Amino acid sequence: MTDTQGVVITGASGRMGQSLIHELTGSEKLRLVGAIERPGHAWIGQDLGEAMGAAALGLTVEDEPLEAFARAQAVIDFTSPAATVAHAALAAQARAVHVIGTTGLSEDDLAKIDAAARHAVIVRAGNMSLGVNLLVQLTKRVAAALDEDFDIEVVEAHHNQKVDAPSGTALMLGEAAADGRGVALADVSDRGRDGITGARKRGDIGFTAIRGGDVVGEHDVIFAAAGERIVLRHLATDRQIFARGALKAAVWGQNKPPGHYDMLDVLGLK
Repeated sequence: MTDTQGVVITGASGRMGQSLIHELTGSEKLRLVGAIERPGHAWIGQDLGEAMGAAALGLTVEDEPLEAFARAQAVIDFTSPAATVAHAALAAQARAVHVIGTTGLSEDDLAKIDAAARHAVIVRAGNMSLGVNLLVQLTKRVAAALDEDFDIEVVEAHHNQKVDAPSGTALMLGEAAADGRGVALADVSDRGRDGITGARKRGDIGFTAIRGGDVVGEHDVIFAAAGERIVLRHLATDRQIFARGALKAAVWGQNKPPGHYDMLDVLGLK
């Protein structure tokens, strides 16, 4: 009998999936009990370690999430919106903590995740790092302290394989800035500028997305007024920071009441 909590990793072959698996191998509180990939993926039926080009781990990659979730206490999920929504329902059925790092979720997706959170613990964040979550808090406080004489721009950069924009982290920062000003981000978000756009609208929160190379993640929140600028910045150089945050969330969620939580809850920053 072991005191460690069993974890299933979905999207095991992806960048974050493999980062999570590497991080789990050194964990004293968590153990890997399942690795999931989409049906038809080349890794299905292979030993996970061998599929990753390393020594065998004695764990076969599966394509049936519910069977794996049933033997776990936590599921860590950095996949796609459609897959994550399906996983949320299954993880709730298994009463497993569901840690979600998937970005690009729609309002309809979030409503379905909220429904699953009525039955199980869900910890969802666009970014799992301590530094970014501190930046979120700083952004909210600075936005609250400055009036609309200061234009707000969120500038983010990621690797050339990222499929959504703005990034989940950029949207977290935009939400924090909007909260600080007491407005809804949907009412002030400016995400597209091309051609003759006219002058910037006072009070808008702008977003710029940069994609290139192997950039792990860079985020600036710029408060720009006449004669001065304030720039809050976070640079990620190793995606293991996200993996460590996700594992921390999986441990934190054990024995918590059902609900939809975020990393500010995990880190005690609320």
